[in-house]
Amino acid sequence: MDPLVTPIEYLKGVGPQRAELLRSELNVHTYIDLLQHFPFRYVDRSKFHRVAELHEEMPQAQLRGVLGPLRTMGEKQGRRLTATFSDPSGSVELVWFKGVRWLHTSLKPGQEYILFGKPNVFKGRFNFPHPELELAATWEKGLEAALQPVYRTTEKLTAKGLGSRAIWKLQKTALEQVAGHVPETLSSELVEWLGGVTRDMAFRQIHAPQDQARSDAAIHRLKFEELFFLQLRLLKQKLLLQHQLRGNVFTSVGQHFNSFYTEHLPFELTGAQKRVVKEIRKDMGSGHQMNRLLQGDVGSGKTLVGLLSMLIALDNGFQSALMAPTEILAQQHYATLARFLEGLPVEVRLLTGSTKAAERKSILAALKAGAIHFIVGTHALLEDRVVFQRLGLVVIDEQHRFGVAQRARLWAKSAVPPHVLVMTATPIPRTLAMTLYGDLDTSVIDELPPGRKPIRTVHRYDSSRNAVFGFMEEEITQGRQIYVVYPLIEEADPEKMNGQELKDLTDGFESITRRFPLPKYAVSMLHGRMDQATKDYEMARFKKGETNVLVATTVIEVGVDVPNASVMVIENAERFGLSQLHQLRGRVGRGGEQSFCILMTGEKLGNDARTRIETMVRTNDGFEIAETDLRLRGPGDLMGTLQSGLPELHIADLIADAGLLQQARQVAIRLLDLDPELRDPKHAAIATSLAERSKGKPLWGRIS
Repeated sequence: MDPLVTPIEYLKGVGPQRAELLRSELNVHTYIDLLQHFPFRYVDRSKFHRVAELHEEMPQAQLRGVLGPLRTMGEKQGRRLTATFSDPSGSVELVWFKGVRWLHTSLKPGQEYILFGKPNVFKGRFNFPHPELELAATWEKGLEAALQPVYRTTEKLTAKGLGSRAIWKLQKTALEQVAGHVPETLSSELVEWLGGVTRDMAFRQIHAPQDQARSDAAIHRLKFEELFFLQLRLLKQKLLLQHQLRGNVFTSVGQHFNSFYTEHLPFELTGAQKRVVKEIRKDMGSGHQMNRLLQGDVGSGKTLVGLLSMLIALDNGFQSALMAPTEILAQQHYATLARFLEGLPVEVRLLTGSTKAAERKSILAALKAGAIHFIVGTHALLEDRVVFQRLGLVVIDEQHRFGVAQRARLWAKSAVPPHVLVMTATPIPRTLAMTLYGDLDTSVIDELPPGRKPIRTVHRYDSSRNAVFGFMEEEITQGRQIYVVYPLIEEADPEKMNGQELKDLTDGFESITRRFPLPKYAVSMLHGRMDQATKDYEMARFKKGETNVLVATTVIEVGVDVPNASVMVIENAERFGLSQLHQLRGRVGRGGEQSFCILMTGEKLGNDARTRIETMVRTNDGFEIAETDLRLRGPGDLMGTLQSGLPELHIADLIADAGLLQQARQVAIRLLDLDPELRDPKHAAIATSLAERSKGKPLWGRIS
């Protein structure tokens, strides 16, 4: 058996019980899994302090002294273990709240120990909560280097004796077991470029470093390797698709496109829109299937670009489908296309889950016969009975909200794969775009259409509510409309909200109707618990201008387009993420008048909440906002709003290592330029490792 994939229970010092914990707590199943549980920092264990030298600012301290008697205090939840620890200069208190029984049997009072931990002050005296302790004699035997790695562990592992130092011992044992069996994954040229650090050497120097310089070199090598193969897989797939997947060739830009462009275009395209349309035309005429991601802020004109692409498909005799994740958004797209295409011989229809049976039957027959040119819909378009005569283009809005299997069903509705245009108003930070959509071509609309004024965003505390109401009244007097968004529909259980008081829509609606009473004002309510007919009715009233103020939850985040709405008030804005705040703000500013976004918060704000609010006030740039969001939330959390799943990275960090990610991508591009199939013998290690890493891995950006 390959030692690298030996089950972890067979490693000396593990056994069945610890193996089960390592599997459940750290996802460590084999020796290689353990070796890829990398340290997150190092400490210099060559230096000792005396008790008398301790001070509060120390991040950690190492002492040598004698452990005093163990004392168990308290009961049940308050149970703890304490002891004194002394050296010739004084003594400190040690305290443990977890693993009391195990510690009581394993520690030996009266013996000399090495203590390592963070010194705290409690009631005027230094103490160490949950310190690392090791018998001095054992510690001296095991000391191989002054620079010792620190590993992430958990309470359950620590309670079973698997703290950072114990994990380090297991790492050293594993390194002995796999000696001579760690295969190289990079070419000799790349290894030389990385300072001559082989993979085997990198594992040894990261877990048992001889000095800081060598550990740094090992870290750099392993980070590069992860990011390089991540990019190589995406780029290789992109090359494969370009060569294998033929696409319908759209050579004509004919009557439908030209007539719309010259006679019906509602406004002059921005430079960014013109650039993107050229990129799409080039893709669709290349003979290869288009797979393009179109990023653009709310209100930047992505739908118009999508329509122009669909008109090109129509001029070449093909139908198009525009799929949206919600009925509201699908209806919005349908209304927009119908308005744009009024007076043109283009048949566009809407198909959603709530389409009536008779109408559905008529639409399906017309679509199959080719009488419908553009179909707009939701998941309803994925049904087997939805058959196209000649599907040539699929436009997907907010594509991350559809599962891969769902999208594949739409893909299969054409003998020749349709061209695919993926649109998103969720700005994706550059590092994530390269990681998630590296196999797609990317276009960005980074200009607002002419006549649009940047939204003014302000922050107001609850104490300024009367002034905010006064401003709302002024806007209503000028004929404008207002959104007020709440995080909750009803009052929440304070315990579930960690004691935080949150404004709720039900109470807020009552307050606003008291301040803006009938018959002078009309206030309506919209939230996710309403049935579809009621939601449609309230939304229609607001669109027609029959309602002055729409009190809603985030149901209006996507797909609501009311150009006359000029004010967005967001209650408890500190409770929303940056991406969601930006999406909500995008519901206003869609007409020619100056629009405003008012972020309402309580007086007390945490650091992250304050950063989010300050960022919103400072900029309207969705990409700057996305970068800040990425720094605050990290890629894992952010992907909850972008896409399910991120590539597993053991050591690289998409935020901190953005520069290295770009470098790794460039190296991968150069390699594939020289050897697209990776058939050169000197690239054999790379080809083998790429095949291993690609097994069962999804391609997030693809429709198929």
